[in-house]
Amino acid sequence: MDVTIKEGTLGLLYENGVLVRTLNPGRHRFFTGFWLPRREVVRVDLRERSLTIKNQEILTSDKVAVRLSLLLYFKVVDPRAALLNVEHYEERIYEDVQLAARRFLTSRTLDQILRDRSELSDAIREDVRASAQSYGVEVRRADVKDLVFPGNLREIMNRVIETERESEAKLIEARKLAEVSRLEAEAHAVAVERRMTADEKAAQLLAANPLLVRIKELEVLREIGLRGGNHFHIGMDPLGRRKEPG
Repeated sequence: MDVTIKEGTLGLLYENGVLVRTLNPGRHRFFTGFWLPRREVVRVDLRERSLTIKNQEILTSDKVAVRLSLLLYFKVVDPRAALLNVEHYEERIYEDVQLAARRFLTSRTLDQILRDRSELSDAIREDVRASAQSYGVEVRRADVKDLVFPGNLREIMNRVIETERESEAKLIEARKLAEVSRLEAEAHAVAVERRMTADEKAAQLLAANPLLVRIKELEVLREIGLRGGNHFHIGMDPLGRRKEPG
């Protein structure tokens, strides 16, 4: 008897109904005869596979009925356990994931489910990990394929989504206008400042600081005094006449 095991699979050799060993990929030859044990080879696929879990109708914690379809990715990591510990490991993983999804969704509101679908995949993987390992299967990922709501709820959600998009667009436009106004104001201020002469700036500075005016006057008097030949009359008439006390 010749048996060929392909890459990506593993063979389990039974003799008289007893599992005796595994067969790696390649060709295997066994002698046959009425005095030899009855042999049977069962092939197990070790590649990652997908399984669709369809139309699970579940009631969320806020009493909204949703219909869910999941796409499950799994892989057999222990062929012996997959064949010996359960009758049909594919049916078992289907049931385990189905129940895990139901436990998760019934503990969440609809809003929580919509906000983070990736949380569902992580929750299912953690929920079924120990159980799946007991029959040699590893759950790689469980993605939401379809999430269907009642008709009236879909219409409401579509309106809410459209309103949110319009509000976001208006907010972006308002921010752009505010930025343009700010830039225009800054450009105007720079232009006004450039048009001001040095004298105008000095006049503004003196008008705002009366003490600087007095300092400026003293500086002028000092410069005149340094030149010489100047007479200052303090408390006298410009024509030289003494002012009589009144």
